[in-house]
Amino acid sequence: MQFKDLNLHPSILKAVEEEGYTTPTPIQEQAVPLVLMGRDVLGCAQTGTGKTAAFAMPILHQLEQRNLSGPRKISALILTPTRELAIQIDDSFKTYGKYLKVRTLVIFGGVGQQPQVDALRRGTDVLIATPGRLLDLVNQRLLDLGHISLFVLDEADRMLDMGFIHDVRKVLQLLPNKRQNLFFSATMAPDIQHLADAILIRPVKVEVTPVSSTAEMIDQCVYFVDKANKNALFLSIVEGINAPSMLVFTRTKYGADRLARFLVKNGMKAEAIHGDKSQNNRQRSLKAFKDKTIRFLVATDIAARGIDIEEMEMVINYEIPNIPETYVHRIGRTGRAGRSGKAISLCDFEEKAYLKDIEKIIHQKVPVIDNHPYPMEIFEVIKKEKTPRPTSDRNKSIAPKQREGTALPSAKKGKSSWFRKRKA
Repeated sequence: MQFKDLNLHPSILKAVEEEGYTTPTPIQEQAVPLVLMGRDVLGCAQTGTGKTAAFAMPILHQLEQRNLSGPRKISALILTPTRELAIQIDDSFKTYGKYLKVRTLVIFGGVGQQPQVDALRRGTDVLIATPGRLLDLVNQRLLDLGHISLFVLDEADRMLDMGFIHDVRKVLQLLPNKRQNLFFSATMAPDIQHLADAILIRPVKVEVTPVSSTAEMIDQCVYFVDKANKNALFLSIVEGINAPSMLVFTRTKYGADRLARFLVKNGMKAEAIHGDKSQNNRQRSLKAFKDKTIRFLVATDIAARGIDIEEMEMVINYEIPNIPETYVHRIGRTGRAGRSGKAISLCDFEEKAYLKDIEKIIHQKVPVIDNHPYPMEIFEVIKKEKTPRPTSDRNKSIAPKQREGTALPSAKKGKSSWFRKRKA
């Protein structure tokens, strides 16, 4: 099948052709006809499968068929969890709709609201928004959602992860009952399924790219290393890699900042991106990474959600995620569209359980690289037996040389006197 077989508006097909696309992805091939028919759609698809175009193109087609003269009222609402993803969705709508009369607008928090309010007053057909800023403007009576006929909830699982589920429910109460609904999520946990059931009416389910097959397309490997030696091993690995840019993942904002500072200190061009960074800072870092003026972008999972960078060769998990599906999302940013990709993970003792969970969900063992200069020496944690404290000492502080729950420093780097070595 080719795009011309999807019965889309000729102007959309012209824009698609100019982008160099001729064949739709599986989710586009399945979802576009259903959206054009007016059906509610439940899409289970991960980042990088082309799902944005799967709803953007048919929405543009439907709106172009209407009389778009006169004052513009919001007809389609796309709700998404992050600013980065909202911007990218807006870019997609503008790309595919550049020869149409349809107007699009994106709003999100972290920046001044007045320019967004001014744009809303000029009118728009499609609104792409994050939940917080959307509700804020509604509460100020600066935004009317009473004319929505198309509603898209994108990255529903990430909405849940970020604590936006209550905001989503508030938005739903503001929408007309009669509307077409499109629901997209990379995973379908019970909470996500319940939300989908509450939104969708007799939906058609579209599911592509199972988790296991996504992982099978990526060249993966893992290095077992003690936490204290991760920085040194990271440098040792990247010094031998010719990739011009690498996306590096940490579990926390603090970890992202710390690793980025370490890389800069060692002569590497790196920046961190996470939720505490300002919108301008995040966009500047992302642009620098795409332009290859920096080599490393160190990101948390939430901040990296929606980042779509062409020809990404390398993803490094500096820290293993504690949610198995997150690992698949991370490595799925490389090896897209049939290209080769590589994912490297650094795993310390405490992360071994996370790795086992990952291997269960992807139905394969991640190959282990044993021959490296910082092999793991901490294999088992010995729990220290606690001695009951006398009642008379209740108000005394613990001796500063060894506070409870803190390891004593040992002579050799990366080890503690509370750990026991085991020969590999």
